[in-house]
Amino acid sequence: MRILRVGDHKRMPWKNGGGETVEIAVSPEDAGLAGFDWRVSMATVATDGPFSIFPGIDRTLAILAGDGMVLDIEGRAPVLLTMASDPLAFPADIPVGARLQNGAITDLNVMTRRAGLAHTLSRVDVDGNRIVALPSSTCLLLCHLGTLSFRWDDDTHALTAGDALLIEDSAGKVLEIDGEAQYYLASITTG
Repeated sequence: MRILRVGDHKRMPWKNGGGETVEIAVSPEDAGLAGFDWRVSMATVATDGPFSIFPGIDRTLAILAGDGMVLDIEGRAPVLLTMASDPLAFPADIPVGARLQNGAITDLNVMTRRAGLAHTLSRVDVDGNRIVALPSSTCLLLCHLGTLSFRWDDDTHALTAGDALLIEDSAGKVLEIDGEAQYYLASITTG
């Protein structure tokens, strides 16, 4: 179990050079954009344009801030993604264009290498105490809004907005959390 503080997240340019991404976690650790097995990041999108292409990668996107954007995903009807939308999964190796609705947005991006890995991303609102079953061997919980505390191995820790909790070898375990917050849970499985 590792707590990843918002101030320690790695900032780096987008693969296509069109902006900056904030890398929360990647595997293997310190992997570059061409060599990761999985990656969780946030990015601010300030202009319309194409997404970077990542061969052999699946991606899920959620909007964290802003009025949303329309995604033009090759082979699909355009879709409006907002903060109220469920996270959207799509291949990262097909052309995707983004059109902002009303100014810049910030998104959460989870990517896994299709050959051997899969992932899910869910958004959860917390008001009080909750038990979270960890569904896979690797889970990343990102505190998006508010503050939450959690118990792990009889110790209590706190996460504030932007902090993340990375738990490996977590399948079948539970996490006791408490607070008023919204978090995203990325679950990464082998398959």
